[in-house]
Amino acid sequence: MVRESESGFAIEPVYDADALAGWDPAVRLGEPGEFPYTRGVYPSMYTGRPWTIRQYAGFGTARESNERYHRLVEAGTTGLSVAFDLPTQMGYDSDDPIAHGEVGKVGVAIDSVEDMRLLFDGIPLDQVSTSMTINAPAALLLLLYQIVGEEQGAAAGALTGTIQNDILKEYIARGTYIYPPQPSLRLVTDVFRYCRAEIPKWNTISISGYHMAEAGATPAQEIAFTLANGIEYVRAAVATGQDVDDFAPRLAFFFVSRTTLLEEVAKFRAARRIWAQVMRDEFGAKNPKSQMLRFHTQTAGVQLTAQQPEVNLVRVTTQAIAAILGGTQSLHTNSYDEAIALPTEKAARLAVRTQQVLANETDLAATVDPFAGSYAVEAMTDEVEAAARELMTRVEDMGGAVAAIERGFQKNEIEQTAYRVAQEIESGSRVVVGVNKFVTPDDERYEPMRVDPAIEEEQAKRLTVLRADRSSSDVTRRLDTLRRAAEGPAAGDGDNVLYPMLEALRARATVGEVCNALREVWGVYTPVAAL
Repeated sequence: MVRESESGFAIEPVYDADALAGWDPAVRLGEPGEFPYTRGVYPSMYTGRPWTIRQYAGFGTARESNERYHRLVEAGTTGLSVAFDLPTQMGYDSDDPIAHGEVGKVGVAIDSVEDMRLLFDGIPLDQVSTSMTINAPAALLLLLYQIVGEEQGAAAGALTGTIQNDILKEYIARGTYIYPPQPSLRLVTDVFRYCRAEIPKWNTISISGYHMAEAGATPAQEIAFTLANGIEYVRAAVATGQDVDDFAPRLAFFFVSRTTLLEEVAKFRAARRIWAQVMRDEFGAKNPKSQMLRFHTQTAGVQLTAQQPEVNLVRVTTQAIAAILGGTQSLHTNSYDEAIALPTEKAARLAVRTQQVLANETDLAATVDPFAGSYAVEAMTDEVEAAARELMTRVEDMGGAVAAIERGFQKNEIEQTAYRVAQEIESGSRVVVGVNKFVTPDDERYEPMRVDPAIEEEQAKRLTVLRADRSSSDVTRRLDTLRRAAEGPAAGDGDNVLYPMLEALRARATVGEVCNALREVWGVYTPVAAL
């Protein structure tokens, strides 16, 4: 029986030269570090420098997360990756009634510059690269980071890192949006302009397929909808008068890595090739860095199981190898206990050690693009690319990513795939070790990490002190200035909302207050059902 790939094409038992008939390696592959970057974005790849080892972490209060960050750095993490709790992601303060029960649960609670100051206490921001998984309020968190860096003596121009800042995938798969698509795009492009002028080394967006994959997208759907979103962001920025080569070099991407190793490698190669051609041929990008698809990878949390959690160590290692063979620029390996609760410190350290073993004890970093010329992988790369391009054409025919989102197209396509996979697992035709096959009746009891619910009260007290200690009239005045900027047109430096937002945060306005000011002007998004 012929097995199908996750994207739906047949995986042949044997691949040979016939699979690549009429295939010109010079055209399809090129050299590493050269257009179309199929073989990697840098000539030497890991032979010159290994990928950045990141560990996604954040929980409870800023002080608790800060302690975890220090221990991760001591364990060998070379880049920090911040998880924020749901109230912060949705632009609410910890004492807002809607935040009740969620403060500090899936990430760290950040309400003001004082929390950000605690979060990075003792961590020199001009020496560490920080990734922040935040979208609707991404601009706020970046500005808080800038303020804390300046307080440490670090110039804004020395700061390096990434904000996710990818609002379009929130409408498709994740749901932590605040404002409607058009003002949200304005906020994204304002970040592009602000960072070019003020924080030039910062990656202004991490266009994300990871969450679509977690929602059920196939590899082809993941890269198709992610790249379609990328095209929408580029068009929006160009429409504000920005030259593509002024902002495109700071665009980054974020993908998942599944256990289907060969198809994942093919997916990463296909994504680089498509993006390079789109940027050169559609947008006229001349800077090679504008054409490069640089990406971070996270191993697939959706494939981890609460049953027999130690088996997740094998899954995560396989997924990490796929990401490395696919040419990722940075990597987060999930902890084996994440299907149960927030990772314990031991599990998080072991996830870092997994990457260190792969970087130092294997030969994965010894040669550039080891799969180049593989009959199987090259054929799969072509098939993933073709499937992704077909989906991208369907999105374009609807008028682009935002128009397709408003029709519910991407969301519907992903949900259909997720339903099919759920049926396959239920029927047993898709094997999940420890869940529907190789089951152990009496799994050992696992004691998960728990967040103390008292932190919600602690954060509320901190906010009370903050509001009593600051100048209320100054905050009000700064927020009024922000509202006026948000009411104006998107184009032109004078209308960039990040400048009045920065001044409001300096005056110690809270995340919720700033987001509420923008809610008053822009409204909130209400999702639509698929047509």
